[in-house]
Amino acid sequence: MITINNFEEYKSLEGVMVGNSSWHIIDQKQINQFADATLDHQWIHVDPNKAECEGPYKSTIAHGYLTLSLIPYLWKQIAEVKNVNMEINYGIENLRFGLPVKVNSEVSLQATIKSVNNLRGTIKVTIEAKLLIKGESKPAYTGDVIFLYHFK
Repeated sequence: MITINNFEEYKSLEGVMVGNSSWHIIDQKQINQFADATLDHQWIHVDPNKAECEGPYKSTIAHGYLTLSLIPYLWKQIAEVKNVNMEINYGIENLRFGLPVKVNSEVSLQATIKSVNNLRGTIKVTIEAKLLIKGESKPAYTGDVIFLYHFK
């Protein structure tokens, strides 16, 4: 894990692949809880029997938005950003899903700092995020995640 204390330390990491999170298993319980929270109960996510018999992946798959919602949790395993009054999840750009995440797959976030800009005291950081799936050559997705920070 890296520690970032201020704008200058963040800026020095531009262009650097800063690390990977630990592996996280996405199980059916997590998929079902996400379905309940988002009211998205499509059978490809929540019906293991139908998914096995009729689905293209022969198992349930995680919601794409579930895998995206893991970014803050997984990012905090890669970097500890200190001396911050506020951190804002500002957006995601250029996102492309590459592979579905099958139930009980292990995923890990790989993060590269693309840009760090000081916008009159608000620090805008763009991170290239790749969600890797253990045993797969393609990522589940790639995209640019944007965080805003207000350092003390």
